[in-house]
Amino acid sequence: MMIMLPRTEIDGHPPRADDLLAPALVNYGHVTVMQVRDRAVRGLDPHLARLDAANRELFGAGLDGERVREHVRHALGEVADATVRVTVFQNGEQVSVMVTVRQPSEAPTVPQGLRSVDYQRPVPHIKHTGTFGQIHYGTLAEREGYDDALLVDHDDAVIEAGIANVLCHDGDAFVWPDAPALPGITMLLLDRAGLGARRRRIRRTDLTSCAAVFVTNSRGVSPVGRVDDMEIPQDQDIAARLTGLYASIPWDVI
Repeated sequence: MMIMLPRTEIDGHPPRADDLLAPALVNYGHVTVMQVRDRAVRGLDPHLARLDAANRELFGAGLDGERVREHVRHALGEVADATVRVTVFQNGEQVSVMVTVRQPSEAPTVPQGLRSVDYQRPVPHIKHTGTFGQIHYGTLAEREGYDDALLVDHDDAVIEAGIANVLCHDGDAFVWPDAPALPGITMLLLDRAGLGARRRRIRRTDLTSCAAVFVTNSRGVSPVGRVDDMEIPQDQDIAARLTGLYASIPWDVI
């Protein structure tokens, strides 16, 4: 497979050094990340709605979805498959749209290991650029042989993973943790596809009694095999049902 060098454009143009000063020096903006295959993405409308809602909250104005699509198409060029990150930041009196195109990425199929940490993202309902805590704790987790951090509150209740939502199956039904976490696009799409998930408070130690645990993000769905020193059960039938449901989600042409 050909290795794709990252490509970045701001408002449809290759950035100059001056164009990068605002996002480099002021860590205030919002983001969405999508996997593009054959120039299409799962859940394009929710991605655009996320950007519009966050822009209204952070900058006091909506963000036109067609403008975003145009910038993504332009940044992709002739590339059909990629990971695309859209970052929106304030540039003087206006907002700018930065699109970064990188190598496509798939969800890991091997069970993931999570290292718990008492941490909650600020303004958790927005996918924003303030990711120091997630990067820091994720890096510490990787140094200890884990794949990501598991964010829990001071009562040991599960919130989310560092870069994903957490989805459990309690033996009867799928369950999302009832916690102040980012409403991920994959979470939304699975619910729309008929996942039938409930919401309730889940403690870290409850995870060992689940039939299966997963993480979900823009790459898809991955099983969780351990949390700290606890082994997490694996149920292949539940996993197959979930991955089949995810695969059924339609693709929207950009």
